[in-house]
This record gives sequence, structure tokens and C-alpha cells, in this order.
Amino acid sequence: MDTVIHTADEFDPNATLPFGQWMKKNLFNSIPQGILTVFVAACLARFAWFVLNWGVLDAVFYTDDPDVCRAAAGACWAVIVEKHRPMLFGLYPYDEQWRLVIMMAIYLVTVVVSLMPRFWNLKFLVPLWIFSVVSIFTLLFGGVFGMPFVPSTDWGGLPLTMILFSGTVLIGMPVAVLLALGRRSPLPVAKGVSVVFIEALRGVPLITILFVAVNVFPLFLPAGVEVNKLLRITVGIAVFFACYQAEVIRGGLQAIPTGQYEAADSLNLTYWQTTRRIILPQALRISLPAITNHIIAAMKNTSFVIIIGLFDILTATTAVMQDPLWRRYYVEAYLFVAAIYLFFGYALSLYARQVEKWINQGRI
Repeated sequence: MDTVIHTADEFDPNATLPFGQWMKKNLFNSIPQGILTVFVAACLARFAWFVLNWGVLDAVFYTDDPDVCRAAAGACWAVIVEKHRPMLFGLYPYDEQWRLVIMMAIYLVTVVVSLMPRFWNLKFLVPLWIFSVVSIFTLLFGGVFGMPFVPSTDWGGLPLTMILFSGTVLIGMPVAVLLALGRRSPLPVAKGVSVVFIEALRGVPLITILFVAVNVFPLFLPAGVEVNKLLRITVGIAVFFACYQAEVIRGGLQAIPTGQYEAADSLNLTYWQTTRRIILPQALRISLPAITNHIIAAMKNTSFVIIIGLFDILTATTAVMQDPLWRRYYVEAYLFVAAIYLFFGYALSLYARQVEKWINQGRI
């Protein structure tokens, strides 16, 4: 009887194979698989050649004359050069759009710094966010330092998308955690309220919630009292986001072994000490991939504000492309918007994977 000797690499899923062996194992393991590989490769090559011709070789990158684009055989990227300001900034006054550029720079720097573990210190982050929020809304509203006042109804484009997204996550995540804990609570009242709240709001479309926030909620306010429409919309999206995120976190809570609770009891920890130090960190770690998915979806859900007249980046692009001179180049315009969504969504995904590595290395 022959003895088969297996190497350690055969059982190690993370072992790196030479390129030739990897192709043989994964792409040409059998004749049908080899035929499928060649067919898919041919299709991808044909598509790549089309994209190269249409998007680069035959494309027009800069012109202020639409007739030049009409005569070209490829894409007309000049529409982005010509229309990028109303696409990115919506209805915001043209002469004041420099304020939005500074606002976006402050926003992105603050977010990037806040996501780096070396700066995870409340004594640093709290003043940073206070400064950033005050600076951002001062630039957006104006009315001081010689800047004209711009109402929130005139905000639009990418800054509006980022504000709605940030407000959704910052408001929705704490609410989601509380709802998830409430649904797992042994207290009947807390559990009942959480269940009704989650199921009631998860059972209706987001558009309905936005409609209620804009048109129905003001009817219940006292005479003379008015809440900013943008704030109402942000809270509505955040609550909708929180209900879905709460179920994700609840799944993480249910995955915690009973022994963790028993160990906390043996140490005589209170409910909140157990939750804050032992249970919730593990639940969030388990749920991190699904949490990231819902955060990315929340960024895309901001496009629903079209129904209540706000011009986020997608709505602003749709409005801009009504120009009869450039209307036929809507594909290029929407590809530009898609690239922006892809950039932010993929960046969030990469960061979530990095956080998982830090957790596995014990750095968090």
C-alpha cells in the first residue's frame, strides 16, 4: 500500500502557491473549467477593448462645444468638466461654492483623523469634532464674516450627501445599539417597545418615513414652532437605518456564548458593566461585516431626498443633464457619480477589513 505524504501547504488555506500552480488548480482544473475560463477571459478582453476605445482612445476630454462631442466616436468626458460645479454643489450660489470646497476639506480631514487608532482619545477627538462641526455649518450657512446667508434649502450636491450620511450614522448607530439591547432585555416593557419600534419602521419604505418627516410631523408641532426640514429628514433616515442596524447587532448579541454572561456574574459586574466591557464589544466585532454593509447602504439611501426637493449629488446631476446641449451625454455624467459612490463605499469596506485585522491582532 502506497503512502501519501501531504505537505503543510495543502492544509493551509493562506499558503501562497506559485502562479502556474494556482492557475492550474483554480482555472484549468478540468476540461470544462478550462473552456469556461477561456470563454470568460475572451469576453472580458472584448469588453476591456471596448471600454478602452470608447472611454479613452476615441473620447473627448475637454471642450466647451457640444458639437465636438457629437462628432467623436467615444465618450464625452467634457460634460463633467463643463458641468462639474452644479453636479457637485447643486443649487448653492455659484460665487460662494469656495465655501463648500473648504467645508469638504475640513470634513474629510476630520473623518480620516477620527478613523486612525492613534487619535482615539476623547480629549483630542471631542474638541476636533466641535471645531469641525462649527466650522462646517458656519461655512454652509454663512451670515457671518462677510459671507452671505445661504438657507439649507439651497444646499446640494456632494456636501449635502455627506451631511445626510454623517448625520444618519452618528444618530442612527447609538439608537441601533439601544434598540438591540432593548430587544434582548429581560424587562418586558423595554423589550416590547423595542420590538414594536423596530418592526413598525422596518415594515414601511424609507420614502414613507421621509414623507411623514416632511409633511406630517409639522402638523403635530405647536403653532409658530418649526423644525428645519433638513434636520427632520436626517433624523428620519437615521431612525430607519437604526432599525435595520439594530437587528444586525442583535444577531451579534445572540452569538455571544452563555459562558461570557456567567463569567461576568462571577465577577459581580452590573448589567451595564457587563454590556459595555464584555458583551457589546464582542457583538460589534461579530457583526462588523454586516454593520459595514448597512453603513454603505445608508450612504446610497441619501438619494431618496429627491422626493422632497433636496438636490443631493445624484439629483443635482439629473437636473443638470436636462440641458438640451449636453443631455445625450448622461451616461458619462452618471458614471462620474457612480465613481464617487464607489470610491466612498469601497473606502469604507477597506477600512472595515482593516479594523478586523486590528481586532485580530489585539490592537483594539
